[in-house]
Amino acid sequence: MLTYCIQFVKMCSKWGDYVDVLKVFGRNLKKYRNEIGLSQEGFAKKAGLHRTYISAVECGKRSIALENVQKIAEALDVDIHILFIEDQDNIEEV
Repeated sequence: MLTYCIQFVKMCSKWGDYVDVLKVFGRNLKKYRNEIGLSQEGFAKKAGLHRTYISAVECGKRSIALENVQKIAEALDVDIHILFIEDQDNIEEV
């Protein structure tokens, strides 16, 4: 089975700027995780992943296998595409 991973790929936002997909994903993961009131450890357990992996993803320092993107979205109870949308109000250094 072929696994596709999201590398440090740049994608073009609707404003024409380039966005680091991993950082956008990480910021959104942290935002939605905090909204449901879970620690990294609690969320990792719910998603079936390791806490250090969640931490690295939130920091934009880990590539993410698509199956893990799906696990994260399901644990957050959000549509997958929501995790890739850059929220201008959510931009902060991770």
